Amino acid sequence: MKKVLIAEDSSVIQNLAKKILEFQNFEIHSVKNGQQVLDAMEEEDFDILLLDINMPVMDGMECAKAVRGLADEKKAKIPMIAITGNARNYAMEDFKEAGFDDMLAKPLNFDSLVAQVKALTE
Repeated sequence: MKKVLIAEDSSVIQNLAKKILEFQNFEIHSVKNGQQVLDAMEEEDFDILLLDINMPVMDGMECAKAVRGLADEKKAKIPMIAITGNARNYAMEDFKEAGFDDMLAKPLNFDSLVAQVKALTE
């Protein structure tokens, strides 16, 4: 079973994404900010990260750059999807530059969410 780590400070979105992805047989772990992502990645391995861009403590952009800079090469190469409510503040190049493989705009389209997670974890 593929393990997904969702970092999202909105519990509504977190719970919805969790339900949708669990239904597709993914194992979901969720945290509230980028620092917790880095802490969780030290503890265990995940197959993909879903990072909200606007989070307290450490936002998605900072977190993505930190993940790409990890000493553990396997962890540093993990697929990452940006989740953003302010898509117009960033271009796809900004996400790519930070290390993201793809992005999803809020409100989340759950078909896209499932399709992207599946595509990046196969």
